Amino acid sequence: MPRRFVDLSIYLENDVISDPPAFAPKIQYFNHQNSFEQMAPFFPGLQQSDLPDGEVWAVEMVQLSTHNGTHLDAPYHFHSTMDKALGDKKPAWTIDEVPLEWCFQPGVKLDFRHLADGYVVTAADVEAELARIGHTLQPLEIVVVNTRAGSRYGHSDYVSAGCGMGYEATMYLLERGVRLTGTDAWSWDAPFVHTAQRYAQTHDAGLIWEGHKAGRDIGYCHLEKLHNLEALPPTGFTISCFPHKIRGASAGWTRAVAIFDEEAPATGG
Repeated sequence: MPRRFVDLSIYLENDVISDPPAFAPKIQYFNHQNSFEQMAPFFPGLQQSDLPDGEVWAVEMVQLSTHNGTHLDAPYHFHSTMDKALGDKKPAWTIDEVPLEWCFQPGVKLDFRHLADGYVVTAADVEAELARIGHTLQPLEIVVVNTRAGSRYGHSDYVSAGCGMGYEATMYLLERGVRLTGTDAWSWDAPFVHTAQRYAQTHDAGLIWEGHKAGRDIGYCHLEKLHNLEALPPTGFTISCFPHKIRGASAGWTRAVAIFDEEAPATGG
């Protein structure tokens, strides 16, 4: 059976807005001409001209947060404990402890591109979208949310674009056995600039990161800064998003991919 792959990941790159400036990745590139000083100490007496075509190696030095690029957040990122609502409160898992079976499952896409920037998605919104696409959630399905932010990647308003998933919406998914979710926005929650306005009016700290904090009650993971979700149908694909294995970390970078198993064309006999 032939397979088709759809890349759901953004680039790690300089000078493209994917994070607030203080958290941006920094990549230093060494090419085949300017990296000789790295090689020379290994081979005393070597001259660059001695090498074939005078070329050395290409290598990059990268300064990153575990939350740069498309990445998978572990329950430990959200809170120090998880699974309180399940009667099994325990230390939250770090990224190296996340079950691998969570990271390779059938995918479901919810389309919330029509919702305003900063809107907090409710359980009713999730239920209505599932009804629209005619899908009943199954345990361990990976649910990804297509927001307006996906179209703003690389633009100055990317970090503040898109709706966010509220506590009730997140719990709606988790209570039905979903353990891994994702968004094409900078955050699973509503952008901070919008939450800050609501907090200034109410002084209710429970509004801050409310979707993330659902992990206190039921441990889960989510992907952030996905890309190309508009290319996906509501269902009919598998998502692969195994994270980099960083000991004790709150997140790991991932090359998230949607996989379509397609019927081979019929051949004449």
